[in-house]
Amino acid sequence: MSKKIDAITQEKTNYGALTTLTTVFFFWGFIAAGNSVFIPFCKTYFGLDQFQSQLIDFAFYGAYYLGALGLFLFGTSSGKDLVGSWGYKKSIVYGLLFSAIGAGAMIISVYLNMFTGMLIGLFIVALGFSLQQTSANPFMISFGDESTGSSRINLGGGINSLGTTIGPLIVSLALFGTASAISEEMIQSLSLFKVIILYACVGGLFIGVAALFGFSKKVPEGKILVREDQKENEDVRKAVRTLLMITGLLIVSFTPVFYSYKSSLGWNDEDSERVRIIGWSAGLIVIIVGLLYASIKGYKQKKGWGAMQYPQLTLGMLAIFVYVGVEVAVGSNLAELLAQNEFGGYNSSQVAPFIAMYWGSLMIGRWAGAINAFDLSKRTKKLLRFFVPLIAFGLVLLLTKVSGYEVAPLYWYIVCVFVQIGAFFATNDKPALTLSVFGTLGAIVTVIGLMTTGIVAVYAFLSAGLFCSIMWPCIFSLSLAGLGKYQTQGSAFLVMMILGGAIIPPLQGKLSDVLGIQPSFIVGAICFAYLAFFAVYVKRLLNKQGVDFE
Repeated sequence: MSKKIDAITQEKTNYGALTTLTTVFFFWGFIAAGNSVFIPFCKTYFGLDQFQSQLIDFAFYGAYYLGALGLFLFGTSSGKDLVGSWGYKKSIVYGLLFSAIGAGAMIISVYLNMFTGMLIGLFIVALGFSLQQTSANPFMISFGDESTGSSRINLGGGINSLGTTIGPLIVSLALFGTASAISEEMIQSLSLFKVIILYACVGGLFIGVAALFGFSKKVPEGKILVREDQKENEDVRKAVRTLLMITGLLIVSFTPVFYSYKSSLGWNDEDSERVRIIGWSAGLIVIIVGLLYASIKGYKQKKGWGAMQYPQLTLGMLAIFVYVGVEVAVGSNLAELLAQNEFGGYNSSQVAPFIAMYWGSLMIGRWAGAINAFDLSKRTKKLLRFFVPLIAFGLVLLLTKVSGYEVAPLYWYIVCVFVQIGAFFATNDKPALTLSVFGTLGAIVTVIGLMTTGIVAVYAFLSAGLFCSIMWPCIFSLSLAGLGKYQTQGSAFLVMMILGGAIIPPLQGKLSDVLGIQPSFIVGAICFAYLAFFAVYVKRLLNKQGVDFE
């Protein structure tokens, strides 16, 4: 008999609540992707140097880490689980309102011509996202049987990817009147009034969605049910010390990196580059060693570790870190790869369709992975599992074509989509099996990309998006399985590890300076290999604990 998680579980899926919550997932994707248009505006308008431009992404991803860490530290110091006491519903509403405050800060900063203020505004927006994600993922799982929880998160992810796909198009149309490539001249001539109106609309949307979600009677409060024998305050001092130690060492690692960009130090380019490589590498080592230490010690001692006493959670934290890192790293380094003659020698405008297909690949996979969230016959599910990825592929091509780009080089990418369809049929929405197969396929295509050139290598690296697509819900479901009263705490820990998007991509970038852009993708192969290992190993751990999704 499988052990059930001590959170709200329902045998029948709450489709009304599920539909409402997916709107929140859409806006995460819409806003985050819209930043791809906003960031070049900041670089041009404020005359940013390389160091300052890196602060934009660092502020956004760093907010996830610090926001989730702050939730945990507040809970331990006050003896109160903030998200647990509010309930998932109120926590998401508060997160949306907090993000609206960030949008307001950005409006004021644009008006006052303050780049630092815009960074603070972006940080506040992401802090709100951190609270929303900490609540929304376990909330999704609670809307039905936990064995199909990853499918519901996939549904949210699919809607999130739709927002990611159309977000830049809508923002570009709103600001520049076009969805095609944006020139520096267009940015320089942009009226600040348009930027202010854009973020006023964004803030209004946050408030509107918060009202829709908060007043919806279809959405339950989502408070965690805790048994009487679990209500005593838990000693989590060891977990606190470990996380504070990791945070302190990360600060020590990154501080020299940021200072290396200051010309006043008198460092030559070689010294600065060496400092950056050492700093990013040290940050990566801190995360890996810190989490492995917590996994081993927490499993042996349990007392004082809270959610970290469960190895599936600590290893899952590393898995989320690696997953987000490889997803962002591949997307961030594709343009440089495609600029090389052996991979097509594409210019900046010609690269755009390939980048769009990479991020669109995430939508293709997530739409397919969401099918099991619906109460449909087996035959209907099989048909949808085959046709939905093809429809999503066609939609990505259509949106790219409408944006004014040439899509002919992407037609044969449908072969990679068929491979993914086959993988979905083979795994049948089983979280551990799905993650192990997709992790293995991700490693294989990355190795193919490392060993070949031309369109074969390009397709191989693009298909990394297909195999990344459903990893987040699989990791989340496996990591939170069996945690009982620690689900909220565990969710916060997992959200912290979105920090991987701020550490792994720059590290691959620095590696490309040393080895070349193609060999640098070995980072992706290593990440995928760990994710496949995590799936196999954690399934065994869960079986020993009496938890079996499959």
